[in-house]
Amino acid sequence: MTWRALRARRRELAGLGGWSLVESLPALLAGYLVARAVDEGFLAGRLLNGLAWLGALAVVVVVGAAATGRTYRSLGAVVEPFRDDVAAQVVRGALRDATRAGGRPDSAAVTRLTHQMEIVRDTFAGLLMVTRGFFFSAGAALLGLLALAPVVAALAAAPLVAGLVVFLAALPAMVTHQRAYVRAGEQLGQSAAAALAGHRDVLACGAQTRVTADVERWVSAQAAAERMLARMAAIRSLSLGIGGWLPLLVLMLAAPWLVERGLTAGAVLGALIYVSTGLQPALHTLVQGLGGGGLRYAVTLENILRTYPLSDDQHPSGPATRTPHSRPPTGPADRSPAVEVRGLTFGYGPRARPVLQNFTLTLADRDHLAVVGPSGAGKSTLAVLMTGLVPPQAGTVHLAGATVAQIEPAVLARMRVLVPQEAYVFTGSLADNLRYLRPDADDHTLEVALDALGAGPLATRLGGLDAPVAPALLSAGERQLIAAVRAWLAPAPLVVLDEATCHLDPALEATVEAAFARRPGSLVVIAHRISSALRAGRVLVLDGDEPVVGTHEQLMARSATYRSLVGCWDDSVVPSRAASARHG
Repeated sequence: MTWRALRARRRELAGLGGWSLVESLPALLAGYLVARAVDEGFLAGRLLNGLAWLGALAVVVVVGAAATGRTYRSLGAVVEPFRDDVAAQVVRGALRDATRAGGRPDSAAVTRLTHQMEIVRDTFAGLLMVTRGFFFSAGAALLGLLALAPVVAALAAAPLVAGLVVFLAALPAMVTHQRAYVRAGEQLGQSAAAALAGHRDVLACGAQTRVTADVERWVSAQAAAERMLARMAAIRSLSLGIGGWLPLLVLMLAAPWLVERGLTAGAVLGALIYVSTGLQPALHTLVQGLGGGGLRYAVTLENILRTYPLSDDQHPSGPATRTPHSRPPTGPADRSPAVEVRGLTFGYGPRARPVLQNFTLTLADRDHLAVVGPSGAGKSTLAVLMTGLVPPQAGTVHLAGATVAQIEPAVLARMRVLVPQEAYVFTGSLADNLRYLRPDADDHTLEVALDALGAGPLATRLGGLDAPVAPALLSAGERQLIAAVRAWLAPAPLVVLDEATCHLDPALEATVEAAFARRPGSLVVIAHRISSALRAGRVLVLDGDEPVVGTHEQLMARSATYRSLVGCWDDSVVPSRAASARHG
């Protein structure tokens, strides 16, 4: 995007270059005029000649200063349109993400549009000034040294090149650390915004420690990245020492040798002036500019464009040359990881009796597990632990071979979906609600999902996919049915239904669970009817003592808790899996 913006403003850049050339006249002529003033004026006993040469230098300095003012005017003609282009890109991307089906506002967009945008604008301007200043000033100084004596130019250029090599070699590491700093700051903003927005829920759930630890983690990450950036300043100082100060030392040490070979005292003084007022400031400006503002510019702009990429009509290569990075999913789930719970322990409070203690469970691909037990036995607790919403006090939960604590939140969100008893439906169209977890689903995919879960009559009654949905006008069962279709569409290999169908009638509940059982992936159902347990491949009984896992027939034989639950359920008259299948 930077090169595209520069190519689009060639005329303004040409004007900037022209005034920069005039501005560099003092750097080009200072050493030469001082050498003439010394050799042909003061050392020759001609005071007026010396003063005349210095007067010419003063005129050149005034002309250069006047040109400096014009360069800033030309700079604004390049920078401000570029800033407007980037700001428009951020606004378009944020609005697109917030208004698309299943989209949501991004709190980090405010940071990108304010703080990060100002970084981009200021550092872009600084980079232009730094780079053109280095090339014109350093180039002018080297030309002046060549005019004095080629050997002097060689003595000064060698350390300058060495200093540049040291700096450029360290630049990739500087970019990496600057990128870590910017992303840590953005993650910190998102984490803090989420904590503040949900502070009531955090207090209600007693999750203060977890939320505080999450925010503190990003504070520490940002602090560590900033400390590393500070260490990078030592490398910049080293390159400045080699490229800026070493040429002065070399020239001073070589001065007797140069004078012996015919170089005049004025030429030696002029060479020192070229290095001290031309090469050294130019290198210092370049290193500090690229090592500071340049890194911030590159990483911040990369971060903005990574979040809000250019659309087809904005991309330099055009829409025809762009290729997708990944194939869209063709079904509800493209891969199905196993779930493994090892040594899980969790209790609500340091002195409370653990709800789950040293609990272990393995859920294979395409497993269908029902979880039953009396109220307070830990069924919903297991659901939130298994999906990584709450960290355990001991033990681990593995999805696809990785612990949920090690999986990035965005990745974890695509690996599992938890549907609670209180279904979440928002104001909007029915299609928007169904696409909440699968934004790329087309209308045909939505209709297939509605039919698979027996929700076609509900969609017809509401008026179709484009019909508006008012949550307050829906029954609890209708909200659950919409949430179930949404979860079925999600590309998550693991689905956990925590009494998510308790307001549906038994026949519709059977249809919903059968659809999830056919869906690729693993299914866990927190059961509230015996028919849900009968449809499952295995049943887990939680009763506050040792958990028991088995089939319906096995548990009827060896679990008193399960037999008691079966006797208390309203549809306990269903004697076997075959009878349940007939009801489905």
